[in-house]
Amino acid sequence: MPKFIFDLDGTITAVETLPLIARHFGVEAEIEALTQETIRGNIPFMESFIRRVHILGKLPVAEVSALLATVPTYPLVTQFIQSHREHCVIATGNLFCWVEALVHRLGCPCFYSQAALEHGVVGQLTHIVRKEEVVQAFQAQGEQVVFIGDGNNDAEAMRLAHVSIASGLTHWPSPSVLAVADYLVFSEEALCRQLTQLC
Repeated sequence: MPKFIFDLDGTITAVETLPLIARHFGVEAEIEALTQETIRGNIPFMESFIRRVHILGKLPVAEVSALLATVPTYPLVTQFIQSHREHCVIATGNLFCWVEALVHRLGCPCFYSQAALEHGVVGQLTHIVRKEEVVQAFQAQGEQVVFIGDGNNDAEAMRLAHVSIASGLTHWPSPSVLAVADYLVFSEEALCRQLTQLC
């Protein structure tokens, strides 16, 4: 069975988490603009992510974590991951301190970005995950890799993966993802059907 690597936001979760945080804490406009431009590929993910964390990092980590712990996930996708957890991993640019409780619900390993905390808020970024490096690490172990994603920061990982699936569950996948994807799906039923066929 291949190794299935999932993006988190909008692929497993039914909403994008950074805009959700922004709405909850009343800093929506700037985050939403950055998120949409990043999804479209108009702003490099690293630059956008650093700018968004600079805005949201001032918020209490405990409150952000509690908010994201209850974020809805796609039930069929979640069921597939939990039924094949030894073959599934998550690769997310999101911060460990924010999504740890959310990912714990899913029950599979996760590669996150990391930040140093100062007085209960994000101090500085210490590591930004590069999803293509996660793909390469599993390929170096002899794994066949299937990558499922939707955003501009998934494109290089999807290009390197043996099979890539563009997920249109939450929003239209970015042009860079569509350019490299082997499959395009618009429902979790279609996604899980495709994943099962690849098992």
